[in-house]
Amino acid sequence: MSRISLSRRLARRDPSGKDVKKQIDESTIKNVIFTEAGILLKIEEDFLSSLSLINTIILNRLLQGTDVPDLLGNDYLKLLKLLNERFHSVWDLTAGCFQTLKQAYEDLAVDIQDLYLVTEESQFLQVYREYISTFTNFMVMKGFEKSAKQSSSYWKGNKKLLLQLIEEQSETPVHMILQRAFIEPFRNHVQEYSLLLSRLNETLSMDATLTDSITAYGRLQTFISQALDEASQTKTLWSSVSSKLVVALCTPDRRLQEDSKNIPVTVTPGRYDRVLVFNDLLVFLQGNEPHICDLQTVWVDTTVKQKSELNNFVLRIVTPEEELFLSTKEQPHQVLWCWKVNQLIQQRLEGTRDFPLWGKTGESNDPPNSRLSKYTYRNEGRFKNAVYEGDMSWGKPHGKGTLKWPNGRNHVGDFKFGQEDGFGICLIPDSSGDRYDCYKCHWRNGAIHGYGICEYADESVYKGYFKDNMRHGFGILENQTSTTTSWKYTGTWDRDKRTGYGVWESSDNSERYIGMWQENQRHGLGIVLLNTGSCYQGVFNASKLVGSGILITEDNNLYEGEFTEACLLSGKGKLTFANGFTLEGTFNKTAHSGLQTHGVLSTGCRFQDEILKKKFQFGAGSFPVEERWQGIFEQFQKFLESGCKREAEESFLGFHVKSSKKMQKSQEYLYCQRDNEKDLGQTEDIMKELSLELKSLQSYVEKAFNTSHHPLKKVIKLLLVVFQATYSGLGANFHLLSMAQEEIKYYAKKLWEFFRALLALKTEKSSGPLSGENDEDEMSEDLNPYTVILPAMLPRFHPDLFMLYMLYRQQEDALYWQGIVRLGHLTDTKLLEFLDVQKQLWPLKDVKLTPTQALPLTKNPANLNKAQPTPYPRRKRYSIVRHKCFQSATECLQKIISTVDPKEKLEIILKTYQEIEKTVSRVVSRDYKLPMDDLLPLLIYVVSRAGIQHLGAEIHFIQDLMDPSNRGGINDFLLTALESCYEHIQKDEVRLFK
Repeated sequence: MSRISLSRRLARRDPSGKDVKKQIDESTIKNVIFTEAGILLKIEEDFLSSLSLINTIILNRLLQGTDVPDLLGNDYLKLLKLLNERFHSVWDLTAGCFQTLKQAYEDLAVDIQDLYLVTEESQFLQVYREYISTFTNFMVMKGFEKSAKQSSSYWKGNKKLLLQLIEEQSETPVHMILQRAFIEPFRNHVQEYSLLLSRLNETLSMDATLTDSITAYGRLQTFISQALDEASQTKTLWSSVSSKLVVALCTPDRRLQEDSKNIPVTVTPGRYDRVLVFNDLLVFLQGNEPHICDLQTVWVDTTVKQKSELNNFVLRIVTPEEELFLSTKEQPHQVLWCWKVNQLIQQRLEGTRDFPLWGKTGESNDPPNSRLSKYTYRNEGRFKNAVYEGDMSWGKPHGKGTLKWPNGRNHVGDFKFGQEDGFGICLIPDSSGDRYDCYKCHWRNGAIHGYGICEYADESVYKGYFKDNMRHGFGILENQTSTTTSWKYTGTWDRDKRTGYGVWESSDNSERYIGMWQENQRHGLGIVLLNTGSCYQGVFNASKLVGSGILITEDNNLYEGEFTEACLLSGKGKLTFANGFTLEGTFNKTAHSGLQTHGVLSTGCRFQDEILKKKFQFGAGSFPVEERWQGIFEQFQKFLESGCKREAEESFLGFHVKSSKKMQKSQEYLYCQRDNEKDLGQTEDIMKELSLELKSLQSYVEKAFNTSHHPLKKVIKLLLVVFQATYSGLGANFHLLSMAQEEIKYYAKKLWEFFRALLALKTEKSSGPLSGENDEDEMSEDLNPYTVILPAMLPRFHPDLFMLYMLYRQQEDALYWQGIVRLGHLTDTKLLEFLDVQKQLWPLKDVKLTPTQALPLTKNPANLNKAQPTPYPRRKRYSIVRHKCFQSATECLQKIISTVDPKEKLEIILKTYQEIEKTVSRVVSRDYKLPMDDLLPLLIYVVSRAGIQHLGAEIHFIQDLMDPSNRGGINDFLLTALESCYEHIQKDEVRLFK
């Protein structure tokens, strides 16, 4: 601010609104400022002289003795050096401003801006506060008493000079002289600053700028008085208590704020006899034993009901590990204790004391109930010796936080009312302490509950559900280490043990077990698949095969009978060979002597029956599909029952994490980054535009299955995992086809139920009806799992599922394909003729011949030597044409492999039929409805030209997964006709080309 502008402000207006310029002219203002500047120069000159004497006589002497052994500890030396630094900060600031003012004064150019008390106010306040704080720290730690003991002869020789410094005549102890020398000049100097500013303000009727400075220096005076009072009573306390308490509690910046000896309170429980409140601690004393509470972790509750029988007023003091009650007989005492403790808590949380240290009683700024805190647990319990750092509320971890134990165990995550609750990551060291079990899980009431991922120290990994810290429900445990047997279990758990339906695969044994478990052992019906191609089904007890079972060898021999525990043939049974022969009797097979048998060999058998036996389906009716993966569906059902709350979704349906191996090796890398893909909103939000029409529902389901955060996506992802764990790899065995297609249909059914439940939830939560419909039951009949769910679901499962169909139809498809290849050698006319297609239906008119497909011009053979002006007419050679007839129908049928939806495959078959009829109608030049006798040979022609390699598997796939409502209609009729063509091609191949 310029000198002119500030002067104009001073002369502008007084508080009454009158023009000050009329009362005091500008020259008078300058005279007053000049006079006060002279007074200030005298004050500063005296003060600087005092500082110089103190520095020369006292401070330099003290600093010369810092090499003397410190009996009071290192705090004395540190505080003395800091006191010297702060002393010179005040000295340097004052000297610099003094020189500036002195130069302006000598030049007769003093303006209000030269009064640095105003312009440099914040800097003056800062250096004085720092000096007073350092001085009181030195005082509390009895630094002046120690200083007096050092160089005592020097102090005696200069005592008169020391007394002059403090203007004292009477006999005064040396330590008190030193103490007063370092505080009284500074305190008096601040008082003189305030008086000078007050005179200037009173004389010139200054505005808010000067008034604010007066207020600030007044607050500094109050601060000095309060700081000295606190230091004095704290020093007195350390002199009155035992050395044990001094060692435990005394620090340079700790100040006593209240003592129950001064304002009485009674502590309940009654094991404590005294209460001390410091600026950072609340201390309960039992004799010389302190119970220390950091004010950051103290909460004060005044809502406790008055104990009427004692007529006491009660405060409830809450700490992380206990609750105490302070009771007083007088309400003002209760109010004072509550106000003081709460103010100190707030200041402790802010990390700084107020300025001044205390306002007026009643001016409260209550601390927040929820706050960031740090606490070390001492009492017995799960948290003993653990350090908690994070959000706390009323003494309990509540919010985000971290627990660290001395043994290296860490927990980072969500807490609720003192317990781990929500998502968290926990590292637990193994016995060596070098590696960790890492749990990334959801917790409830202090225990793992819900979905989680655990990376164990032995490098095995579990992904699944927990209950009460144990694996429980659906889960996958996998160990892929190179030093131990590799294995993987996908299935049901009960209290940390494999129990229920599950799939276990061991890569070193090349074996997969599908079936029932009990307490980590195979127990009940099970299926074993070997990489040799053999497979068997039987009953297990404690992981041993008992009773009878079924074995199918790699060369398709089938045994039905009794086994040993090691799955060797032993006892009565029947062996059916691949050629259809059967051997029934008693069997005995050992590892050394081979198979021995006594029985009857039969070479007369019904070939078809044996074919069916070779395609025996394991698990059919043995493992109810409703009970296989109920652990997955139960979680989604719970999610629905919770109202599809977003905060509950991860606990029920799982999450995706990106982790690092470093988490196993060092607790410094305790982190977990869950998928940060953009959240697509609440379930009801993404269903906002949904209507009850087939296209809309199909579109929504497709979008849901492709959205990582959608609940249905998470369910179908788990279903795909268990499907592949069962039916891919070693599980690609056509003897499991019935189980696989049964599961697919059940998945669709359950997903449809869940989808309808989401629709119902949407309707319930929305303010109006869903897209004009107010009743979910009004869905049309064409809305079902086969039309809404399967089209979006099958693309994910089709590769593994269709492999089973191809394996099941492998022999028939091979025979069929041989027929296709040989029929392909026939020309169109030859093939139509062979199939007994009426010639009137042959679409030769549609064939466009190339020049090579017409006979050349020839001369009359009877007159080869004579000129023949007129040649024979050119003749069309249709007999050599291939793949030209019914081309549109053929191309249409070939599209059947381009989709996995059974409904779309049926539509392709129907369109193929329509293309055949359209072609025939064009040939005969009229509408022509093909009878079955004409349709079948024409359809065989189209099938042979389409060349669909796995047609048998395609037909079987459609038959199993088509919408039941399509059975008995035109689609079912055409599918049956297509199957007849498939069978005819197999038989005709043998008849025609043998």
